Order: sequence, then C-alpha cells, then structure tokens
Amino acid sequence: MRHFPIFMAVAGRRIVVSGGGEAALAKLRVLLKTEARLSVFAATPAVEIVSWAAAGRLRLVRRPLEPGDAVCAVLFYAANDDETEDARVTRLAQADGALTNWVDNLDASRFITPAIVDRDPVTVAIGTEGTAPVLARAIKADMEARLPSGLGVLARFGKGFRKAANALPFGRVRRDFWREYYFKTGPNLPKDADGAQVRTALDGLLADYLSRRVQPGRVALVGAGPGDPELLTLKARRALDEADVVIHDRLVAPEILELARREAKLIQAGKEGFGPSMPQENICQLMIKHAAQGDYVVRLKSGDPAIYGRLDDETGTLDAAHVDWVIVPGITAASAATAAIGQSLTKRGRNSALRFLTGHDVKGFAEHDWRGLARSGQVAAIYMARRGALFLQGRLMMHGAAPDTPVTVVENVTRSDQRVIQAQLGDLAATIAASGVTGPAILLYGLAPHTAEAALSALPEPQEEHA
Repeated sequence: MRHFPIFMAVAGRRIVVSGGGEAALAKLRVLLKTEARLSVFAATPAVEIVSWAAAGRLRLVRRPLEPGDAVCAVLFYAANDDETEDARVTRLAQADGALTNWVDNLDASRFITPAIVDRDPVTVAIGTEGTAPVLARAIKADMEARLPSGLGVLARFGKGFRKAANALPFGRVRRDFWREYYFKTGPNLPKDADGAQVRTALDGLLADYLSRRVQPGRVALVGAGPGDPELLTLKARRALDEADVVIHDRLVAPEILELARREAKLIQAGKEGFGPSMPQENICQLMIKHAAQGDYVVRLKSGDPAIYGRLDDETGTLDAAHVDWVIVPGITAASAATAAIGQSLTKRGRNSALRFLTGHDVKGFAEHDWRGLARSGQVAAIYMARRGALFLQGRLMMHGAAPDTPVTVVENVTRSDQRVIQAQLGDLAATIAASGVTGPAILLYGLAPHTAEAALSALPEPQEEHA
C-alpha cells in the first residue's frame, strides 16, 4: 500500500479549499457532509459556492490563497483547474502545515480522497491508489445497492445502546447480540419506526440474551481449498468471519488467513512431511482448550479436511471431550490440479475408478496395491509424493507399469506461482529433481496436460517391421 487508509477527525476543524470551479465543487459536495469548518478561497467562485456561503455552510474569501490562509487547517485541497496556480497554493498550504491534496495529481498529493458510501455514521471508503477511479465507482455503486439506506439509523441507536449491551459477556455472546440486531432484528423493524420502537426492540433482544445460558464453544473443521481465496466456499468464508480462534495448517495461503476476523487469534499448527511438526495431540488439546473457554474455533486445513487431513483423529478427540463440531468441506488439490491441466479425473473408456493415494504416512513411504495401479488406464491423485517420487517410480515399474505412463506434477496448485510439470513414469524422479520443485505438489498418475494428450493422440501408430 502506498496510501494507508484512516478516518480523520474533522468535526470543528478547518478544511481549506482553493478554487471556485468544477474541481472545487466536486470536493465541496462531499466535504459539506462533514462537520468541518470549511473555508474557500476563489476570486471567481461558482454560483453554488456563493449560495452555500450565503446559507452559512462555508466561509468564502473572494481572492486567491495567500500565505497564512491555511494555518491550522487539517486538510487542504488545491482545486483551481490550473496547474500553475495549484502548484503555488500547494506550496503555501504545506508551508502553513496543512496536509495537502492536489486534485487529479496523485504524485503531488500527500493524501487522497476515496470514493465514499455514506450511511452516516457508517462510512465505507474505497480507494484504488488513484489508479482506477472507474473501478472505485463501480465498487461504490455495488456497495450502495447492498447497504440499506436505514443502516445509519440503526447504527446511531446501536451506539447509544452500547453501554447497556456491555452487561453481556465480552466476546462471542456480545458479537452475536450485535449481529442479530444489525442483520435481523433491526432490518425487520417497520421503515417508519421511531426511537422508542427501536429502543424497545433492543431492550427485548438484550433481555433475551441475558436470560440465555452461556453457549459452549464449538469447532468447525474447515477446508481452505488448494490456495486460491476465490475457491473458498461461502460457508468457509462465513466461518472465518465469525471465528474467535483459527488453528491453521502450514499450507493455508496467507491471502486466506487475511479473511479471518481481525480480532481472531491465529495459531499455526503446521505439519511438514519428514520435517518439524506440531504433534496431533497438541492440536487437539488446543481446540478443546479454546472451545472450553466458549470460543468459536476454526480448524483450518488446506484442501479438504476429509482427505489426508487427520479428520478422524480430531473429531474423535472432540467427541471424547463433548465439544460440538461441524465439517465444512473444501476443494481438494486433486480437483484443482486436474482443472489446471484441462483434464477430468474420470473418463469414459479410460478409467471408471479413481484412486487417492498418499506418498508417505506416519511410518514413512506408503505401500499400496502397486499391481492394480500398474495396469493400463489407471488414474491416481498422489498427495505428499514429492520426496517419495523415486520410491513410487520404482514400485510401479517393478509391478509392470509402462515407463511412458504420463505423470503430471502440479506445484502450488491455484496459487500465483503454480507450475505444471509434465513427466513420464520412467523419468519421474529425475524430472522433479531437475525442475527444482520445492512447494507443495500433487502427482496426477496416468494424466497428461490436455494439450500434450492431444498431441500424443495425433502421432501416427508405429508400423510393424517386415523382414
């Protein structure tokens, strides 16, 4: 970020605008919504500015800005529609100590004004670093449509009720109260509801929450998908938004962790094959500990929690501790990887069965039905197989698999640094080593990338030799 977004206190403070034309009018229409003391310096002000001054909404000085005019101003706008004059007044305002904005000159501005969705006191600011105003306006229009016009009224009443709501326990219970008010009780009130009706609704909701028993903590075992945040399910997004504690795997992408509620406690419980790991028992005890404190715990796993995610270990421990839990499925790496290479995991005439395998387990390299897998036309998605590639290669070829069986390696599936590496079983280990694969990778045994498969099928059949 080149610009850090903040909300500046301007009530009762000076904001100075230099200019009286279209650029100044555009800024003043927004600034007039604030409680700031506005001063405008313009030799030839627009009619609207004159009328606002006559109504006492701003102070108009009918001359160009001079030294000292921006003293004690919290913000200053150079809006003269004249490059030379804007440069001059910007220098003067900076000398007076004001934070300056040169309208439509990003590089010369010390702050920028975002697009604003106004539901006072709820304000949404949208910034694009000044690079895409059309995009900012599109987002603004979308937010305007999403946020009900009466949201500000609910927020004002909510603000006055905060002291009373503090009677609820701090944390999830209090957040649930406010969530129900803003998204259920409040919006369901009549549109012409007065203050007394809103207060009655708030009092009733608070009495209901105070009479409830404190809800025990709970755990959601959530699939984070292969890495791309856009592949998260809506249910997973909602769980991250509500979580008090997020216990996440090492492979969960930082962009997905950014979606967690800002106040949530993030705990890494990373596991790495043949590397440092948090013991499974410790992970389970963490979930139980925080649930016992009444927290909503999200156990966030890359991919799908039911595929090589030690799900049974965790649900069994939670059952033994009488902790409520729910599973939120995610997109597994095998599905994402086959999408990346333009293939399907099953295909009529090729394979009617599909195997999900792991390259290693808790005892080391994993053994499988190698003879069955070595048959022609078999397809398998092999997880955690990068370090065991030579072992897999040897076992399969030992049981009759053809050396030219296609194997595709997809590294960092769906992420910005995703790589697709085409190999054959006979040179699998060497290809992985030569490619310098270091990130999480999945092997698609029996599948080549779509374009490569098309090229192979176009090759002429080998001709028999005749003596």
